[in-house]
Amino acid sequence: MAGLLGAAGLPIVDADKIARTVVEPGQPALGDLVDAFGEAILEPTGRLNRAELARRAFASTAGTQTLNAITHPRIRAEANRQFAEAEARGADAAVYDMPLLVELGADKEMDLVIVVDVAPEIRVARLVEHRGLDAEDARRRIAAQIDDAARRAAADIVIDNSGSLEDLTAQVDGVLARIAAL
Repeated sequence: MAGLLGAAGLPIVDADKIARTVVEPGQPALGDLVDAFGEAILEPTGRLNRAELARRAFASTAGTQTLNAITHPRIRAEANRQFAEAEARGADAAVYDMPLLVELGADKEMDLVIVVDVAPEIRVARLVEHRGLDAEDARRRIAAQIDDAARRAAADIVIDNSGSLEDLTAQVDGVLARIAAL
Protein backbone atom coordinates (compact mmCIF):
# COMPACT_ATOMS: atom_id res chain seq x y z
CA MET A 1 0.00 0.00 0.00
CA ALA A 2 2.82 2.43 0.80
CA GLY A 3 4.10 1.99 -2.74
CA LEU A 4 0.75 3.11 -4.12
CA LEU A 5 0.73 6.15 -1.83
CA GLY A 6 4.31 6.95 -2.85
CA ALA A 7 3.36 6.66 -6.52
CA ALA A 8 0.66 9.24 -5.82
CA GLY A 9 3.37 11.66 -4.68
CA LEU A 10 3.40 11.24 -0.91
CA PRO A 11 6.86 10.97 0.69
CA ILE A 12 7.36 7.55 2.32
CA VAL A 13 9.29 7.11 5.55
CA ASP A 14 9.95 3.37 5.59
CA ALA A 15 10.73 1.99 9.05
CA ASP A 16 11.94 -1.34 7.65
CA LYS A 17 14.48 0.38 5.39
CA ILE A 18 15.62 2.54 8.27
CA ALA A 19 15.90 -0.55 10.47
CA ARG A 20 18.29 -2.10 7.94
CA THR A 21 20.35 1.09 7.77
CA VAL A 22 20.83 1.51 11.52
CA VAL A 23 22.43 -1.95 11.81
CA GLU A 24 24.95 -1.57 8.99
CA PRO A 25 28.61 -2.20 9.85
CA GLY A 26 30.04 0.76 11.70
CA GLN A 27 26.70 1.83 13.15
CA PRO A 28 26.49 1.84 16.96
CA ALA A 29 23.36 -0.34 16.96
CA LEU A 30 25.24 -3.24 15.39
CA GLY A 31 27.81 -3.23 18.18
CA ASP A 32 25.05 -3.07 20.77
CA LEU A 33 23.30 -6.04 19.15
CA VAL A 34 26.53 -8.06 19.17
CA ASP A 35 26.99 -7.22 22.86
CA ALA A 36 23.45 -8.38 23.59
CA PHE A 37 23.13 -11.43 21.32
CA GLY A 38 26.70 -12.55 20.63
CA GLU A 39 29.13 -12.62 17.71
CA ALA A 40 27.10 -15.40 16.05
CA ILE A 41 24.70 -12.76 14.72
CA LEU A 42 27.41 -11.53 12.37
CA GLU A 43 28.24 -12.85 8.93
CA PRO A 44 31.95 -13.44 8.22
CA THR A 45 31.88 -10.08 6.38
CA GLY A 46 30.85 -8.27 9.58
CA ARG A 47 27.32 -7.65 8.34
CA LEU A 48 24.31 -8.61 10.41
CA ASN A 49 22.98 -12.13 9.94
CA ARG A 50 19.31 -11.21 10.22
CA ALA A 51 18.10 -14.79 10.43
CA GLU A 52 20.38 -15.56 13.36
CA LEU A 53 19.45 -12.33 15.13
CA ALA A 54 15.75 -13.12 14.64
CA ARG A 55 16.25 -16.66 15.93
CA ARG A 56 17.84 -15.31 19.10
CA ALA A 57 15.78 -12.16 19.62
CA PHE A 58 12.34 -13.62 18.98
CA ALA A 59 12.99 -16.72 21.08
CA SER A 60 11.80 -14.90 24.20
CA THR A 61 9.96 -11.79 25.27
CA ALA A 62 13.14 -10.53 26.93
CA GLY A 63 15.11 -11.00 23.71
CA THR A 64 12.49 -9.13 21.70
CA GLN A 65 12.50 -6.31 24.26
CA THR A 66 16.29 -6.09 24.08
CA LEU A 67 16.23 -5.93 20.29
CA ASN A 68 13.57 -3.22 20.40
CA ALA A 69 15.42 -1.19 23.05
CA ILE A 70 18.52 -1.15 20.86
CA THR A 71 16.95 -0.46 17.48
CA HIS A 72 13.71 1.45 17.99
CA PRO A 73 15.15 4.72 19.37
CA ARG A 74 17.54 4.87 16.44
CA ILE A 75 14.80 4.08 13.93
CA ARG A 76 12.58 6.77 15.46
CA ALA A 77 15.35 9.40 15.32
CA GLU A 78 15.99 8.72 11.63
CA ALA A 79 12.27 8.68 10.86
CA ASN A 80 11.88 12.05 12.56
CA ARG A 81 14.76 13.39 10.48
CA GLN A 82 13.07 12.16 7.30
CA PHE A 83 9.72 13.68 8.30
CA ALA A 84 11.42 17.02 8.94
CA GLU A 85 13.12 16.77 5.56
CA ALA A 86 9.78 16.09 3.82
CA GLU A 87 8.22 19.05 5.59
CA ALA A 88 11.16 21.28 4.60
CA ARG A 89 10.57 20.25 0.97
CA GLY A 90 6.97 21.46 1.32
CA ALA A 91 5.15 18.13 1.61
CA ASP A 92 1.66 18.52 3.06
CA ALA A 93 1.64 14.91 4.25
CA ALA A 94 4.01 11.97 4.55
CA VAL A 95 3.44 8.26 5.08
CA TYR A 96 5.10 6.40 7.93
CA ASP A 97 5.28 2.82 6.73
CA MET A 98 5.80 1.19 10.11
CA PRO A 99 4.58 -2.29 10.99
CA LEU A 100 4.97 -1.69 14.75
CA LEU A 101 3.29 1.72 14.85
CA VAL A 102 0.64 0.71 17.39
CA GLU A 103 2.97 -1.44 19.51
CA LEU A 104 5.28 1.50 20.02
CA GLY A 105 2.49 4.00 20.67
CA ALA A 106 3.52 6.08 17.66
CA ASP A 107 -0.07 5.94 16.40
CA LYS A 108 -0.87 8.62 19.00
CA GLU A 109 1.45 11.03 17.17
CA MET A 110 -0.14 10.57 13.73
CA ASP A 111 -2.88 12.66 12.15
CA LEU A 112 -4.32 9.63 10.41
CA VAL A 113 -3.63 5.96 11.19
CA ILE A 114 -4.13 3.43 8.43
CA VAL A 115 -3.87 -0.24 9.32
CA VAL A 116 -3.34 -2.69 6.49
CA ASP A 117 -5.04 -5.87 7.60
CA VAL A 118 -4.56 -9.39 6.29
CA ALA A 119 -5.14 -12.82 7.80
CA PRO A 120 -2.16 -14.20 9.74
CA GLU A 121 -1.61 -17.15 7.39
CA ILE A 122 -1.48 -14.84 4.37
CA ARG A 123 0.99 -12.69 6.32
CA VAL A 124 3.14 -15.77 6.99
CA ALA A 125 3.03 -16.80 3.32
CA ARG A 126 4.08 -13.30 2.23
CA LEU A 127 6.97 -13.17 4.70
CA VAL A 128 8.16 -16.54 3.43
CA GLU A 129 7.80 -15.53 -0.22
CA HIS A 130 9.02 -11.93 -0.14
CA ARG A 131 11.56 -11.96 2.69
CA GLY A 132 12.71 -15.55 2.52
CA LEU A 133 11.80 -16.25 6.14
CA ASP A 134 11.18 -19.73 7.44
CA ALA A 135 7.43 -20.14 8.13
CA GLU A 136 8.00 -20.84 11.82
CA ASP A 137 10.20 -17.75 12.14
CA ALA A 138 7.48 -15.69 10.45
CA ARG A 139 4.89 -17.03 12.91
CA ARG A 140 7.16 -16.17 15.87
CA ARG A 141 7.57 -12.62 14.58
CA ILE A 142 3.83 -12.20 14.13
CA ALA A 143 3.17 -13.67 17.59
CA ALA A 144 5.57 -11.11 19.10
CA GLN A 145 3.44 -8.27 17.72
CA ILE A 146 0.32 -6.70 19.15
CA ASP A 147 -2.85 -8.61 18.30
CA ASP A 148 -4.84 -7.70 15.21
CA ALA A 149 -7.90 -6.48 17.14
CA ALA A 150 -5.82 -3.91 19.03
CA ARG A 151 -4.16 -2.77 15.80
CA ARG A 152 -7.53 -2.33 14.08
CA ALA A 153 -8.91 -0.48 17.12
CA ALA A 154 -6.12 2.12 16.80
CA ALA A 155 -6.90 2.75 13.13
CA ASP A 156 -8.80 5.60 11.56
CA ILE A 157 -8.93 3.52 8.37
CA VAL A 158 -8.53 -0.24 7.93
CA ILE A 159 -7.40 -1.47 4.53
CA ASP A 160 -8.07 -5.11 3.66
CA ASN A 161 -5.04 -6.38 1.74
CA SER A 162 -6.19 -9.95 1.22
CA GLY A 163 -7.67 -9.34 -2.23
CA SER A 164 -6.38 -8.30 -5.62
CA LEU A 165 -4.17 -5.35 -6.50
CA GLU A 166 -7.25 -3.71 -8.05
CA ASP A 167 -9.10 -4.04 -4.72
CA LEU A 168 -6.15 -2.52 -2.88
CA THR A 169 -5.84 0.32 -5.40
CA ALA A 170 -9.51 1.22 -4.99
CA GLN A 171 -9.10 1.38 -1.22
CA VAL A 172 -5.95 3.51 -1.56
CA ASP A 173 -7.83 5.93 -3.84
CA GLY A 174 -10.30 6.41 -0.99
CA VAL A 175 -7.44 7.05 1.42
CA LEU A 176 -5.92 9.63 -0.94
CA ALA A 177 -9.25 11.45 -1.09
CA ARG A 178 -9.43 11.49 2.71
CA ILE A 179 -5.85 12.79 2.99
CA ALA A 180 -6.60 15.55 0.49
CA ALA A 181 -9.53 16.61 2.66
CA LEU A 182 -7.36 17.04 5.78
